[in-house]
Amino acid sequence: MDERRALVFGVSAVLLWSTVATAFKITLQQLTPLQMVTAASVVSSAALLIICAATGRMKQVSEQFLASPLYYLLMGLINPLAYYLILFKAYSLLPASQAQAINYSWAITLTVMAAVFLGQRITKQDWIAALMSYAGVVVIATQGQLLNLHVTSVAGVGLALLSTLLWAGYWILNTKNTADPIVSVLLGFLVAVPMCVMLCLYQGVTWQSITWQGWTAVTYVGLFEMGITFVLWLSALKNTRNTAKISNLIFISPFISLILLATIIGETIHISTLFGLAMIIGGLVFQQTKRPQRSATETTH
Repeated sequence: MDERRALVFGVSAVLLWSTVATAFKITLQQLTPLQMVTAASVVSSAALLIICAATGRMKQVSEQFLASPLYYLLMGLINPLAYYLILFKAYSLLPASQAQAINYSWAITLTVMAAVFLGQRITKQDWIAALMSYAGVVVIATQGQLLNLHVTSVAGVGLALLSTLLWAGYWILNTKNTADPIVSVLLGFLVAVPMCVMLCLYQGVTWQSITWQGWTAVTYVGLFEMGITFVLWLSALKNTRNTAKISNLIFISPFISLILLATIIGETIHISTLFGLAMIIGGLVFQQTKRPQRSATETTH
């Protein structure tokens, strides 16, 4: 174990994840959600293939897929295809500060879904944490106008919440998978890419109008939201004896993200968004005070 190395990997991952909400908004100025998923998945697949080749995992790629082809087809359909299509659409309808804050409630969604599908018990502390977090979602969605329940975009909020269901469902399906996690993520992207291409052909998607800035932005998303950052995070958890210490770094990410959104793209950050995000993070911290940290492969976006 190398705690200093783990901290460097962990902080690097958190800082990179802090930039993706801004990158999403910049990319959506030129690309549709489907174009984003397609291009970013190609970039991520290439990056993960290089990593697997460099670390001697290439033989495992075909072995893992052939051992459970239907499983990896389902996983690729959920993540990246459905999850990112829905998440990017939510970002296109909502201010990025709202979309990313609501997306952080996925860990609470996971607790509820684990009780339903895995038979895990929901404690009183879980219910309190869920109440705190989803109250924060309501504050963010209504921009603090709780009495008249005015929502910026009902569809956007609905899609952001749906993305938490898909992300939590992805990790529930992943709980029984003992295969190499990096190879598993790569297989999801390799499965999703041909699906994305077929959807693009079906919808007659054209790519000629995208400038080099658009290609740069979507490449950044593919590398640092979907690909390399996941490997950094796993490496951090692998090199530490204190998983909770490293995992709790993720709570810094949404607040750095808000600063970047305000300074880089000039997005207005409402007080209600800060308050609601604090409630969501507070609920997550409150929930985690009672038990060991979850699986090392769980990540937050």
